[in-house]
Amino acid sequence: MATPVMEKNDSAPEPGFADSPYITVTFRVRRFNPEVSAEATWEDFQLEIDPKERVLDALHKIKWDLDGSLTFRRSCAHGICGSDAMRINGKNRLACKTLIKDISPEKPITVEPIKGLTVLKDLVVDMEPFFQAYRDVMPFLITKDTNEPTRERLQSAEDRERFDDTTKCILCAACTSSCPVFWNDGQYFGPAAIVNAHRFIFDSRDEAGEQRLEILNDRDGVWRCRTTFNCTDACPRGIEVTKAIAEVKRALITRRF
Repeated sequence: MATPVMEKNDSAPEPGFADSPYITVTFRVRRFNPEVSAEATWEDFQLEIDPKERVLDALHKIKWDLDGSLTFRRSCAHGICGSDAMRINGKNRLACKTLIKDISPEKPITVEPIKGLTVLKDLVVDMEPFFQAYRDVMPFLITKDTNEPTRERLQSAEDRERFDDTTKCILCAACTSSCPVFWNDGQYFGPAAIVNAHRFIFDSRDEAGEQRLEILNDRDGVWRCRTTFNCTDACPRGIEVTKAIAEVKRALITRRF
């Protein structure tokens, strides 16, 4: 009995099967080097890149293959560290979570630093004012008992759910740097600081809620919010930032939290 032989298929491949996945994309990057010029400029880079890759991948290609002087922050590259927040096509986003195919790659893709913070070089901004506001709201658990507890501080599922949303903050500054009030007055605490205050104000185990509320009752505190919802739209973690700010305002009026 003859052994069956698989016939060779000489037919043409299915349409698109052999096509290259790469497309040509122009990235228009805002460049600034204080050692060269006091003015920022735009520079275009053309890349052959898979549209399913991320903007962060494109920035890596530019830095590694085209211009090693390009400066930007990134770390985990998985939307957890928050270090690569920047304005992409006019919106605050994380470069590591933004797919090229989702941001009109047929047009030049603009990349620039987030607003409201001093630009140090290219896409890197001075984050110290942002982190100072974060530190000012005391983003840690405070209890009156200074002794080391003998057992864990228990909390019901309902109590934990009360502040669950605001535990998601990764301190990327996307919300704060999308806020028009923060653009005009860098003294404003900003949405991220208020979100992190909310996380402890409404924690049933914490005992410094009143103190944090008084900090946010300052002229540069929570009352500066104009409820534009920019912060909620910008948050890459989907936190309801404007809702959290409203809850802090309500707590200041009612003193119930």
